[in-house]
Amino acid sequence: MKLTLRVWRQRNADAEGAMSTYEVDGISSDMSFLEMLDTLNEELILKGEDPVAFDHDCREGICGACSLVINGDAHGPERTTTCQLHMRSFHDGDTIDVEPWRASAFPVVKDLVVDRSALDRIIQAGGYVTAPTGAAPEAHATPVPKPDADFAFEHAECIGCGACVAACPNGAAMLFTSAKVNHLNVLPQGAPERETRVLDMVAQMDEEGFGGCTLTGECATACPKGIPLMSITGMNKEWLRATRKAAKR
Repeated sequence: MKLTLRVWRQRNADAEGAMSTYEVDGISSDMSFLEMLDTLNEELILKGEDPVAFDHDCREGICGACSLVINGDAHGPERTTTCQLHMRSFHDGDTIDVEPWRASAFPVVKDLVVDRSALDRIIQAGGYVTAPTGAAPEAHATPVPKPDADFAFEHAECIGCGACVAACPNGAAMLFTSAKVNHLNVLPQGAPERETRVLDMVAQMDEEGFGGCTLTGECATACPKGIPLMSITGMNKEWLRATRKAAKR
């Protein structure tokens, strides 16, 4: 395939960015989107030009590092991570726009790389357990009802890529935060911090400058791991519960 790429280029956080146009040829439909960008960068390096900076790590859809807006969609036209998006989703002669996550809480570092440490700080605020767990326990040492285990596993699938924030018209991080809260709050090991966890993580989320949630549902549509929209409702219930309990003290 021969493609026209319109890529966001920005030298650093303080510089003004703009879209630059490149032509790439000989792209196989079996390539991943990141391999296609590798091909572009090889050509730019051979020309003595600065390659396009973009985040990537495992390239197996696990780490969440590959964060790109492709033709206006977080991670592109398929419900998967950018590294697992293949060029068979595009056609010969297509023009493809490639941009970084657009959210005030995710400042651009360079080109397509954004600083997503705001998500790390939300985790640091309460996404942990203090109960000593020691070595791996026996499978049935701490009985957990299967519905609770399934619920926890469903939310533990969140890889923290930030697609929910990029897709949200308000730039909200509610789906990410709710996944982390619900994952731990339903398990017995997370019970000691059940109230403080949701209050502290939501407070940190607000402090980071994420937008307010209006339940448009774009976050759940863009999530490559299928975190359900009802996760937000669950966190709202946890927050109300914790707020009422704190008011009674």
